[in-house]
Amino acid sequence: MFKAYGLYTHIRSNQLRSMFLLGAFVLLLIALLFSVSLLIEALNADAPLEVLFARAIADVRQGWPIALVASAVWFCIAFLFHQSMIDFATGSAGLSRQESPRLYNLLENLCISRGIPIPALKIIEDGALNAFAAGIREGHYSVSVTRGLLDHLNDAEIEAVLGHELTHIRNRDTQLMVVATIFAGIFAFVADLMFRNWNFPFGFSPRRDNSREERDGGGGAVIAIVIALVVIALSCGASVLIRFAISRSREYLADAGSVELTKNPDAMISALRKIEAHATMQQIPSRMQAFFIESPALAPESGLFATHPSVESRIEALMEFAGGHDALAAEPPPEPIAPQGQASFLPPGIERPHEPSAGPWG
Repeated sequence: MFKAYGLYTHIRSNQLRSMFLLGAFVLLLIALLFSVSLLIEALNADAPLEVLFARAIADVRQGWPIALVASAVWFCIAFLFHQSMIDFATGSAGLSRQESPRLYNLLENLCISRGIPIPALKIIEDGALNAFAAGIREGHYSVSVTRGLLDHLNDAEIEAVLGHELTHIRNRDTQLMVVATIFAGIFAFVADLMFRNWNFPFGFSPRRDNSREERDGGGGAVIAIVIALVVIALSCGASVLIRFAISRSREYLADAGSVELTKNPDAMISALRKIEAHATMQQIPSRMQAFFIESPALAPESGLFATHPSVESRIEALMEFAGGHDALAAEPPPEPIAPQGQASFLPPGIERPHEPSAGPWG
């Protein structure tokens, strides 16, 4: 449904994904409201299961308009102040040209060469090697890099990282991730209110008097509690898996976009190798991990709970489809053998051109 075959179709695909996410999170929010209501009803009385279901549905009918309004208010706040929230969560601070003329020159050269608006530059005072882009509208995009990245990468590698982040901005990946992260935060907010038995908009609800029907529930409350907990786990888990899947799918295209901007796949590969060994950062919220070029915390390298594709798979893609060379690999690839009667003029590790292949970037 959302498969993309080029830059503009990828941007359009991300816009469709954003709308799909909004709808999906609304459905997950309603499911969460129902499950938490069911849990509260079951904890208040051991009524038959069908009675508890009816009460939970009634609670949702009463509370969902207020819950959606609260969600809309939360979205508006996050839309206006998301950059401040992200800066606070990651420790990003503004960086002036006087403080880092080298970084500004590299970024401006890339932006000017491709006619891309220049985003704001920020620094994270951390010795790790990492970077991320953020923003959801023109004039409010930013690129943040760590101090360790500036200290340990050469100019070509830094340029490759900047090209990667600029591609995220150009492809509207940052917009998609901010939307996903904002709406994922709703679940904790709503769950907290519902667990406190909050009766919108009047305050805490009093406990109901146990009727004969409730006293003769026949264990319906236990079944309702189990069902509610399962739905809560599935709803929250689905919101997390959606964010992780979005993050994984966008990284390959951002690597390719960096190569398109810099014409230097080797620099992207060597930057990924260096970042891979020193990406871990201190006190980064789990919801922010998907923003970075590589996960800043110890996380699964593959599977549904991975925030990024493995560095190894990204490098293999760059080598196969962009002609890159992994100079920092433990065992460099053997030198290609020239056909008989021809001299080999290709550098070690670079194969002769072959028929184009589809690749992970579609």
